[in-house]
Amino acid sequence: MKTRGAGVISHVPVLLDEVLRYLAIRADGLYVDATFGRGGHARAILAQLGPDGRLLALDRDPEAVAAGIALQAADQRFSIRQTGFSQLHKVLEEQGYLGCIHGILLDIGVSSPQLDDPARGFSFRADGPLDMRMDPASGQSAADWINAASESDIATVLWRYGEERASRRIARAICAARETEPVLRTAQLAGIISGVVRSEPGRHAATRSFQAIRIFINGELEELEAGLRGAVGALAVGGRLCVISFHSLEDRIVKRYLRDHSRVDPALRDVPVVPPSALPTLKLLSRAVTAGEAELRQNPRARSAVLRTAEKLR
Repeated sequence: MKTRGAGVISHVPVLLDEVLRYLAIRADGLYVDATFGRGGHARAILAQLGPDGRLLALDRDPEAVAAGIALQAADQRFSIRQTGFSQLHKVLEEQGYLGCIHGILLDIGVSSPQLDDPARGFSFRADGPLDMRMDPASGQSAADWINAASESDIATVLWRYGEERASRRIARAICAARETEPVLRTAQLAGIISGVVRSEPGRHAATRSFQAIRIFINGELEELEAGLRGAVGALAVGGRLCVISFHSLEDRIVKRYLRDHSRVDPALRDVPVVPPSALPTLKLLSRAVTAGEAELRQNPRARSAVLRTAEKLR
């Protein structure tokens, strides 16, 4: 996720210094930015690569890919593909890069340009069509789902992906409202939720629900799990993985995956000789890394960012 200013797009990437430090970029290395956004991290990586270094980027969003194509035209060391990072393994296999990558960055979640554009429908702060798709040309929009899903399905999504305690009451209110007119706008949905749930200090009443619907519509947690598997498989021995997440559901998945792959297989750890296949695949390089005070003063929205890092052992 890239930082954003009020109402304008900013290209300052989150935890940039920390990402560069843990990636330990080598000038002739091969790297992947699996969530290009508007290229803040990518440009910083390219600045540390020499003429023989290469950076491949992925993104589902066609607007992000358009920005990446402009960079690709200006720098032959860089290329971009329009796809989700769940397809990372497939893309790298097609290019013959499996097991050759020196570093991978996953910057999870919605990007700031997406949030700041009302036409994308991600935010309740400005009215726009209720879309929420990372790729507007693919899959079901939030409006299509909201107006067709059952009350129980809506409640389940709000609870599972937003940890919204009022999920049942909100689902009931949405279903009642759509009987009068379809729920097609972000302000309309935010208003329905605000009529049921009070805002907390510093948090809008619709925050958890919008998060939940967005995660569900884009299959974000499934993308993350597939992306982690693909990333570890693609890394060379000694290659580094950096993952930035922005809420607890993502961070739990990342923390568990890295932890489990940095330990001996529990089923075999007590045998006299641990077989090579049961040995750890990863070495943890850090615990949770968060933004420092200097970054938070410049970008308070970096407060929720958590970076976890690992190195491939075998």
